[in-house]
Amino acid sequence: MNSPSIDLKSLKKKIIVRVIVLILFFCLFVLIPAGTFTYWHFYTYAATCFIPMIFTLRYFLKHDPEFLERRMKLKEQERDQRRIISSSLPIYVASFIIPGMDFRFGWSSVPVEFVVLADILVFLSYIFIVRVFKENRFASRVIQVEQEQCVISTGPYSIVRHPMYVGVIIMYLSTPIALGSYWALIPSVLMPVVMIFRIHNEEKVLREHLTGYQEYCRNVRYRLIPYIW
Repeated sequence: MNSPSIDLKSLKKKIIVRVIVLILFFCLFVLIPAGTFTYWHFYTYAATCFIPMIFTLRYFLKHDPEFLERRMKLKEQERDQRRIISSSLPIYVASFIIPGMDFRFGWSSVPVEFVVLADILVFLSYIFIVRVFKENRFASRVIQVEQEQCVISTGPYSIVRHPMYVGVIIMYLSTPIALGSYWALIPSVLMPVVMIFRIHNEEKVLREHLTGYQEYCRNVRYRLIPYIW
């Protein structure tokens, strides 16, 4: 679904820069607190995240670069969303710093099989998120309604209204164990609360600006968990 309006060369540069920044983030906030390069949990987790990410980026660069262009946007237009993101940033950073410190000081003793299971959950949640991306090419990082955007009610969206957040929450909750830390679960369990606030504001915007979204909400009653919420 290539578009002549997309500068692929510029988009590729943005993606490369973003990936490099992400790698530096992991090194800065996980490896440095760990105080060692022999933190094997980090390398298995990084491989679990980055290998499928590379294949995903290559796929969308070829088939739907406009989607990736949307995903490159980071500046929220909604004031409430900016507040939610800024308030959640310390929680997000802490969930990566604590595992490194945990490994350095030996606070946790997570069995290897738990770590492997957590890595599998991280991988599966990422694959599920990609499935959501393929279903909804308007799944931007920022809350916005574009002129040509329409309501998506197929695939995972026929079950819950925010399937991408389901995958993200599973990934967040699995990450501390994948990195070998029980203590990092403390900030991580707060992320679903952040997502709930984000969803409430997102739905307010979609109800006001996206044609057909109110009817979709009546047809698909649950936001994240069927029969619960």
